[in-house]
Amino acid sequence: MSKNETNLQRRQRRVRAKLSRINRADLPRLTVFRSGRQIYAQIIDDTKGVTLVAANSLEADMRAKLKTGSDIDAAVSVGKLVAERAKKAGVEKVMFDRGAYLYHGRVKALAEGAREGGLSF
Repeated sequence: MSKNETNLQRRQRRVRAKLSRINRADLPRLTVFRSGRQIYAQIIDDTKGVTLVAANSLEADMRAKLKTGSDIDAAVSVGKLVAERAKKAGVEKVMFDRGAYLYHGRVKALAEGAREGGLSF
């Protein structure tokens, strides 16, 4: 394993540990994964170990209206879509889990899109 991978894993563990310490209301968490070409988001209920809703830039309706799946516009759209699906599932409050990524660029855009869509965190 390279040094870069261990640093990413260490950062991810640190962020998740902090989230688990402050999550006293047992809120589901909104997790983000970004690759070089796409962005994915899902809301996970850790008490049950179940994914409640998910959205990504690979879905057919998203691909039709987006230029590419790897820009800020795609991240905002995925954030709004996951918020819309979460509201249908009865979820309004979540914790934002950025994983090993910095809160910047596409990750920040996804979070702002989810807030515009009606999620609060």
